This record gives sequence, structure tokens and C-alpha cells, in this order.
Amino acid sequence: MIGMPEIEAAAERIAGHVVRTPTLASPGLSTLLGVPVAVKLELLQRTGSFKARGATARLLSLSERERAAGVVAVSGGNHGIAVAVMAAALDVKATVVMPRSASGYARGQVEAAGAALRLTDGMDEAFAMMTRLQDEGLTLVHPFDDPVVIAAQGTVGLELAEDAGELTDVVVSVGGGGLIAGVAAALRELRPGVRIWGVETEGAEAMSRALAAGGPLAVPLSSVVTTLSAPSVSRLTHDLVAELVDEVLVVPDRDAVQGTLDLAEHAKVWTELAAGCSLAAARRIVERVGAGARIGLVVCGGNTTLDEVTAWAERFQLR
Repeated sequence: MIGMPEIEAAAERIAGHVVRTPTLASPGLSTLLGVPVAVKLELLQRTGSFKARGATARLLSLSERERAAGVVAVSGGNHGIAVAVMAAALDVKATVVMPRSASGYARGQVEAAGAALRLTDGMDEAFAMMTRLQDEGLTLVHPFDDPVVIAAQGTVGLELAEDAGELTDVVVSVGGGGLIAGVAAALRELRPGVRIWGVETEGAEAMSRALAAGGPLAVPLSSVVTTLSAPSVSRLTHDLVAELVDEVLVVPDRDAVQGTLDLAEHAKVWTELAAGCSLAAARRIVERVGAGARIGLVVCGGNTTLDEVTAWAERFQLR
């Protein structure tokens, strides 16, 4: 298991390379949900999402031989951007494998950072190509199945615990589970009474199905939220979430898009759908736990464009 010694060591390692993002009360969201809401603004992180933390920690842990050979990452968007940008900053050659469904913005950011971009027909194929590139000698920077990465993502929870006021419930989006595993590890030690909720979208349910099955399994992917679309979680993230997280909720893609629109209107922040779904889950949580809730939202990233959000809103006939 990953605990505070590992998370604190990660915080020290990545300090100076990443941003300590603000945690702020959100009057607009508090009015919208009818309970106090605080937001941890990871969309203001370097590379536009929390992924910079884990990528930086892993890159800094490379041996000289691994640095010389270069690294490979597989991603639906944010992890690839983070590895590409932070590898360039640390003078490490990077290859990023992405499905063609990844946003044009994410692909452009990877190429702009100077990484080699490899595209595949789907996420399953992306993971298969990643394995082949490992066999050719590249070092894997895994998006979630790595204790170094999870501990670094846990620094989000460390900062949230230090900077937020009293909270009853914390909501964290789930793809492969690295973020929620790290955040939960930190909060269970620093805020043991807080309820921790994960949220996935329909068609990207790797963690909730794994929890129901008692272990990781391959899941079909159909969600428009590509940054949450892991084909499976890992045994490591499954076990941490099973031990530390209260529940993982699943919301429709439509509600994730509405959440992105509501965050823009009421919180005045521009988020991607992977963050929008957390607001949809927060609505359900308030309905379940009542008016005494004090919600903390991890706003995990903002790597999307106006055109993309507009297209999704039109697809689901949302204002």
C-alpha cells in the first residue's frame, strides 16, 4: 500500500517542477448544489491536468540508461501531454501512443512538445503498441500502474487536505485509478472521516466493474470521455480503491457534458469532460447524504477546446 511517507517523498521530488494548484471555495457551485463546495484546480497545473505530477516523478526516477533509451507512454490525452511536455523539460526522448479518438488538441500538444506521436485505432491497440515499444527498449511511464506515479498523484490529496476547510465528501474522476488511489491514500491518513467518491462515465467503467468482479478485467469502451477510457484498471489501483474509496459512481456522458457547461457558468472555470462528470456525481452525492454535505471537487483537467465542447453540447442537445 502507498502511504504518507511515499506521498511526502513524491511531493519533495516534484517540487519546483509542478504547480501547487489552488484550492478555493466556489460560491457559484455552492449556490448551484445548495451546500458548500471547494474546488482543487488541477486544470491550472502545468500541462493542464494533474498528470504532470506522476509523469514528473517517474521521469525523475529514471536511471541514466533509461534516460538515454527514452520513454514510452500510452494515453487518451492528458497523460500523453504530461509525458511529452515534462520529458522535453527534463531532456528525455519520449514516444506517446494514442488512439485516433483522442482529441485533436491533445495530439497537437504532444507533437508541439517534440514527442514522437504514434496513433492506433483504439485504446486496446494503443496498449498493445506500448508493450511492443517496451520490448524494443523504451522505458514505460505508465499512466496509473506504478507506485511512483500513484504517490505523486497523491500529492493532490495532500494539498487538498492542507488547503481545504472542513469537508465531508471528496469527488475524484476515475480512469485507470491512479489519481483516486493516490488522493484516497493521502486523505485516509489526513482526513480519515471524509467520504471519498470516484466517478466514471458510462462506457468507461473499468474501476466499477473491477470492484464488482473482485479484480481487474477488460471492459468495452464507448464513452466520449476518452481521458477516462482505460481498457482495464490494474491490480494495484483496484486494491487501493477497494480498500480506501467509499464508492465509485457512474454517470452518463450527457451529464458529464452538462457538468462541463455548469462548471464554466457557475464556477468560472474551463474544464474537460473528465472534470465535468465530477459535478454530475456531486449532485447525486448531495441527494444521498443531505444538506450537511461539504463537497470537495478535484477539477482534474482543462485540456479541451471551445469547438469540442460546443460539438458535445449539440450532440446531447444541451444549452
